[in-house]
Amino acid sequence: MDFIHLEASGGIVLMFTALLALIANNSLLASGYSGILNTPVVVQFGAFEIAKPFLLWINDGLMAIFFFLVGLEIKREVLDGELSSLDKASLPLFAAVGGIAAPALVYLFFNYNDPVTVSGWAIPAATDIAFALGILALLGPRVPASLKIFLLAVAIIDDLAAIIIIALFYTENLSLVALSWAAAGTVGLFALNRFKVMRILPYALIGIFVWAAVLKSGVHATLAGVITALAIPLARPNPDEPSPLRRAEHGLHIWVAFLILPLFAFANAGVSLAGLSLADVLAPVPLGIALGLFFGKQIGVFLLSFVAVKMGLAKLPQGANWMQVYGVACLTGVGFTMSLFIGTLAFDDAYLLNGVRLGVLMGSIASGLLGYFLLRMSCKDCPTDDSVVDAIEELGEEVREATGSSA
Repeated sequence: MDFIHLEASGGIVLMFTALLALIANNSLLASGYSGILNTPVVVQFGAFEIAKPFLLWINDGLMAIFFFLVGLEIKREVLDGELSSLDKASLPLFAAVGGIAAPALVYLFFNYNDPVTVSGWAIPAATDIAFALGILALLGPRVPASLKIFLLAVAIIDDLAAIIIIALFYTENLSLVALSWAAAGTVGLFALNRFKVMRILPYALIGIFVWAAVLKSGVHATLAGVITALAIPLARPNPDEPSPLRRAEHGLHIWVAFLILPLFAFANAGVSLAGLSLADVLAPVPLGIALGLFFGKQIGVFLLSFVAVKMGLAKLPQGANWMQVYGVACLTGVGFTMSLFIGTLAFDDAYLLNGVRLGVLMGSIASGLLGYFLLRMSCKDCPTDDSVVDAIEELGEEVREATGSSA
């Protein structure tokens, strides 16, 4: 449960960071905000050169660390967690399938006839684990733990699907030479695993090499983080020590939750409201994303969950009722981080990217509010109006403990 608490606290930080980005890009700070993000940063080693604006170093570089952590979480959950058996995984698997298909269909309804915007179909199909758990944390400890685990499992399956979608649908022209180097690095990673190397440093060094090769190959560089994570051993070197995977996961969580994701949110959530009109809000891209997140997610997740339980293919989370499951289904419509990230892969036009941010924020805020109030009504013992203050106080305590433990 420490993982869930840390994710929830990170979600609260994300809320404030997104708000700061909105303020920065719609105030006297706007020119400085865009200037920093567009500052060119060059890394060169002989003939090898990576030249990108600071924004893309965040999206391609730091987010590779986020995807590395996601890969660790997926491997742990599949081998030794909530997705390790069909009995445990059946309900979140059905829910995630509905939560991916329905939002994509809603988006395509508004964009199917535009060959440019149709590529954004995957944007509303993602769930933000940290943001959704952060909202759930505001309801206090009386929310059944099984609901938190259900939400976490659905979001992790969403992340796995997003990784596959990025690899298959958001890949540019391929460089076979760079891919060959990436493949060689991947072989090296799994050779380390095969020979039971338990130190993380060798994996990290080869992982950086794989990241650089993948970056040059045309496949999105963040996938290198997932490849590296899958090679990290879950087996423990001895009964008294945690496995390399769990050590890496524990060590990275504080940095991802409180630095990398907030920095990504600050760099990508700054919707420009200058000259915004009703026509801009109702344009196919923001409308398809917002309605996909709000209606598509809750309908898809809840409908397939209901069908699976009624057909005897899955069971309700222990201690939960259908109203609470529906509230969680609404929370899966908080797409934020992953939705914004896929948006940056789907489009490079500034107007369309602003539409992506607008749609993601509208859909995520509406989904989060509805999910919060449905869960609050279905949980009569939840805390009163002091819950937000309590959650922020708990956040401060967790940051102090995490910082102390990582020192």
